[in-house]
Amino acid sequence: MPRLLLVEDDERLAPIIVEYLTQGAAERYDVTRRADGVAALETALAEEFDVMVVDRRLPGLDGVGLVQAIRRAHLGTPIIMLTALGTVDNRVEGLDAGANDYLVKPFEFAELLARLRALRRSYTSNDASLAIGSWDFYPQDRIVESPYIGPVALTPKESELLTLLAENPHRTFSRAQILSAVFSPTDLPGTVDTYVHYLRRKTEEGVVLTVRGKGYRLGAL
Repeated sequence: MPRLLLVEDDERLAPIIVEYLTQGAAERYDVTRRADGVAALETALAEEFDVMVVDRRLPGLDGVGLVQAIRRAHLGTPIIMLTALGTVDNRVEGLDAGANDYLVKPFEFAELLARLRALRRSYTSNDASLAIGSWDFYPQDRIVESPYIGPVALTPKESELLTLLAENPHRTFSRAQILSAVFSPTDLPGTVDTYVHYLRRKTEEGVVLTVRGKGYRLGAL
């Protein structure tokens, strides 16, 4: 059975989710449950999981902080974030932290199972990659993988920026062009610089090259 890490502190909801995923669902999971963010992070770093389901409001370390810490550790395990906070800003924050999907409470268990199935299928079966030097970039999964440090998870905007550059490896893009294609034309040009910094920090300095007076283009790692 695929291994699933459930991080949920609701003592009424968590046992129901565990029972459904281990016994009641057509596709069953080997579920490990943690009730706080700190313990969940220790478990995520120490064990291997096929997928994670993380509540947003957690004691010790909240869901956003937990997902960020998991991604900083270069773990690319797909993550669904569960939350009662369903505004657009809440969803964007969760996705930008590194979650792959977002499910708002209350939810139907059949939908949770379908999202888990779709996420695992996408994560394990997508072979479409873009080569960046010795690195392999999987845009659909938002994963860039090196031959020596393994997979690195990207946020949606980081992935969109890298996709733009990787699909046009010989083209230099100005900040205005990148803002228009990836962000918002009304954003400040510094937004581009910030996300270039994020990509370099997660991978290597040479993943994006600065072309003085013109902008950025893909590097050759």
